Amino acid sequence: MSKIIDFKSASKASSKPGSKTKPGSEKKSDSKPQSDNVIDIFTRKPLSENLNNKLIRITPELDGLEMLYSNSENQDKLFSIKILAWGLRTSGEVVGLVPWLHELVPCDEINDPLNGQWQGYYDAGVDELFYSAPLHKIVELETAADYYEYQCESEREIIQEIPDTIGTHAVLSADKFKTITLKEVVSWRLRQDGSVSAMLIDDSKMISTPVLPGDDCLYETEDCDDFHYFFQHHIANKIKAQDPDALAAISTLSES
Repeated sequence: MSKIIDFKSASKASSKPGSKTKPGSEKKSDSKPQSDNVIDIFTRKPLSENLNNKLIRITPELDGLEMLYSNSENQDKLFSIKILAWGLRTSGEVVGLVPWLHELVPCDEINDPLNGQWQGYYDAGVDELFYSAPLHKIVELETAADYYEYQCESEREIIQEIPDTIGTHAVLSADKFKTITLKEVVSWRLRQDGSVSAMLIDDSKMISTPVLPGDDCLYETEDCDDFHYFFQHHIANKIKAQDPDALAAISTLSES
């Protein structure tokens, strides 16, 4: 469901600067674990790792950079999807973010032999493969994080909302994919706990158009029992156009 890139054509690796550790960034962490023996019951990872990986600031990708990934069925090819945004972690690391299956995922955490394994970032304009966030995004995020230091009363408090700039669609189905509804994602909300939620339009509450980030008619995909997956712009439009390959993919999802 992504653009295919010939493996050889994406073989150039850049020397773009990597993500540097932000001095004093540890002050943004709510607390420090006493030991890596403390395990988060949901992620099964050390609590200290979860705290270091917490997102504290995000910014949209506006220059068309992509994420490359591979899968076990096509070992001689790389696939690409548009990067939605870049995120600054508590550790000071900056990482690309993509809508992946049913959530927004840091690119470097995609490691599934069947669905996909992260292989780097790709700049199609110069045919360049690289492995660290661009320096201008690092500077942008670090500067913004220094300027906006929020004092939140709740872990679920919204600290940022950015528009969706890549045409992400949410797939909704209440009958096991016998019928589906495609809804455009308007925006993404970052909360104090580091979670990021996709925002959809509740048509019954829509008053004015166009609907912009922060509108009262928006609701989170997590609040919708019928939500299943995210599709990127070109796939969603193929489904709307009754493309045979896209409909076959939907059929596969209904059987899973």
